[in-house]
Amino acid sequence: MPRYNGGFIGHDGLDAPDPPTAVTPTAGNAQVSVAFTAPTDAGTSAITGFVVQVSTNDTDYSAGSNTGTSSPIVVSSLTNDTAATAKVWAINAYGTSAPSVASASFTPGILSANRGLFSLGYIDDYSNTVDLFDLSSTGNAIDFGDLSVARTNSGALASSTRAVFGGGSTGSRTNVIDYFTISTTGNATDFGDMNVTKDKHVGVSNATRGLFGGGSDGSVTNAIEYITIASTGNGTDFGNLSVARALLAGCSSTTRAIFAGGQTNKNEIGYVTIANTGDATDFGDLSQARQAIGCSSNTRGVFFGGYNNTNDSNYNIIDYITIASTGNASDFGDLTNASPRTMATSNKINGVVNVGTAVGNPQVTVEYVVIATTSNSSDFGDLSAVGKSSATSGGHGGL
Repeated sequence: MPRYNGGFIGHDGLDAPDPPTAVTPTAGNAQVSVAFTAPTDAGTSAITGFVVQVSTNDTDYSAGSNTGTSSPIVVSSLTNDTAATAKVWAINAYGTSAPSVASASFTPGILSANRGLFSLGYIDDYSNTVDLFDLSSTGNAIDFGDLSVARTNSGALASSTRAVFGGGSTGSRTNVIDYFTISTTGNATDFGDMNVTKDKHVGVSNATRGLFGGGSDGSVTNAIEYITIASTGNGTDFGNLSVARALLAGCSSTTRAIFAGGQTNKNEIGYVTIANTGDATDFGDLSQARQAIGCSSNTRGVFFGGYNNTNDSNYNIIDYITIASTGNASDFGDLTNASPRTMATSNKINGVVNVGTAVGNPQVTVEYVVIATTSNSSDFGDLSAVGKSSATSGGHGGL
């Protein structure tokens, strides 16, 4: 027999529906999608809709709400990184049901796989600021936290849980390695030291091992070192690039790390197998020798823009490769403007790149491409301030 449990004062509780059941939240960026099962006892009139309300203290359900005619219902404009619960009410012509049982706790926020961390590096002085983008949707960056040492031209890499920034320049080179927990915001924690004090190198990784390749330790180097991301400790020798270079591009699949271009006037692409140690093997060439920047999906690497110091030229070129094969890079499209090497990362779907207009003239502008296609880049959003250093994410092509 129907129970017809009425809810709000002023409604005929005898004719209102039973409450929904099986309330299941799925958190997102400043929102939650709430799934539920509609009551089988609808009262004496058909159910016309549902109300979802959110509480951050399990008592006052006023932190956010939305209505809908079926499951799920999305509640937006929530506060990220603040735990909450949800309840659902059913509505018919006679009234509103009693509330459902509260959902399990959820915490809105940018999913780790979509969190892109951009180290600003150098603004008017050396900066320790790290910005956060939601790589799944266009929009501007928000503050993530600070590195332990303000620096530029570091290398960045990540697992799905940790983002690691190594080395760089504070006016003089440093070997400091920091890490962040990607799922939260906050300041960096000491990881260890690189085995070579250098800057202008690149970081690449899979889920377990991170590599720092190339760069300058006073002269351009071909050294590669590695770390185990889940632990802390100092870098260990991995092998050598096929050619010494700095300001090079990097990207990865789950098995291969790719190193491309670089200073001075390099177009070589090389690769290593991340799980092994050893020297790089020739892959092919970029379409133009330059200091580019890269990112990837699991299958495709993309290289943006760049600067050729031999002919003092910036490029708007976007190249791509298929990581599992070897061969020269193919045309992907163009950036909006010719841009020197800055910083880029991806969530396997969107390749997101900070662009500048000339060497020594970085911008806040960030553009993106869909990696699985070929096309010109489109506007994505802005950094919080001008910067040029390195970027990584919890969902890049190596994961």
